[in-house]
Amino acid sequence: MTTSINLNKVRKAKAKAGKQQAAKENRAKFGRTKADRQLDEARAEKLASLTEAHKLKRDQQD
Repeated sequence: MTTSINLNKVRKAKAKAGKQQAAKENRAKFGRTKADRQLDEARAEKLASLTEAHKLKRDQQD
């Protein structure tokens, strides 16, 4: 005699495996390491400070 299979569990396991595979592909495609994010933040901060330092200061005449 064979054992019974819960088809609902099989269906959910198959869907979960598909979602995990899609998540893995998205991590490889869009993911960035913490070091990459910190490097981008540092570059943006430096650019902002350089831009601010090079602005002309104008006197307002009323």
